[in-house]
Order: sequence, then C-alpha cells, then structure tokens
Amino acid sequence: DFMTQRNMELLEEYEPNVSPNATKIFINGVWVGVHRDPTQLVSVVKKLRRDGTLSAEMSLIRDVRDREFKIFTDAGRVCRPLFIIDDDPFSPNKGNLVLAREHIDKLEADQEIDVSGMNDDERDEKRYGWKGLLQSGVVEYMDAEEEEVAM
Repeated sequence: DFMTQRNMELLEEYEPNVSPNATKIFINGVWVGVHRDPTQLVSVVKKLRRDGTLSAEMSLIRDVRDREFKIFTDAGRVCRPLFIIDDDPFSPNKGNLVLAREHIDKLEADQEIDVSGMNDDERDEKRYGWKGLLQSGVVEYMDAEEEEVAM
C-alpha cells in the first residue's frame, strides 16, 4: 500500500512491453512491482527513513545496472551506524557532514539532565542522545549490501 501510493505498479498489473525499462521493486527478497522513476522513489524512501517515519533499521539498495530497488526490513541483518554526508545539490553544506554544532550542543546538554529516579523510557524521553541523532537524520544504519551502493 505504501509503495503503490508512491506510483509503484503491482507485479500483477505490470506490462513489460509498455515500460520495459522500469525498475523492479523487491521487499524482503520478493518481487512486488515496478517503478518508472526510481530516483525519485529512492529519494523519498531515504528521506522518510532519515526523518524517523520509516524504521531506521530498514535497508535500501538501488542497483542501477540491474534496474532493481531492494528494501529489506527483516531481522538478523548486521547493520552499522554511519554519519550522513549532505548530498543536496542546493545546500551550502553539500559534501559535509550533516552533524552540526547544534547536535553536539544537544548531546552535551544531556550531561546536565538529572535522570536519577527515572526509568529507561523517561530517561530516553528527556535526553537527545543517539535516538535524537537518528531522528534528526544525522546518523543512519547500513548493512553491508547497502554500503556497496552508498557512494
């Protein structure tokens, strides 16, 4: 449903002779449909992952040569955190880390918060911490397969 709202054609409705260069969409290894504008789709899905709308642990692999876009949400994949580089062509910060002084200041301010007597959920709610970096789009998780196509 999420992907069809973003103009993915379901596999059952796909006619190869109408759009032979469409990109195949796979979710957890299952071919579910095709998309005619994969650059736009990948951009939207990455943005949603970075802003916390979608799970930070999902893996997004775009294989331009094979015309495939793979999304993995299954458990058990080894992921590691990486700092995000600003790749917006219109940004004055293009080519630099998204991590800015404001993020560092928030992390330093966490040290001043008195969390004594709080449970883990309350503590996480009060602090910016790692969760704040993820939700701010400063850090993202990548598995080995996504790392291969990240640059």
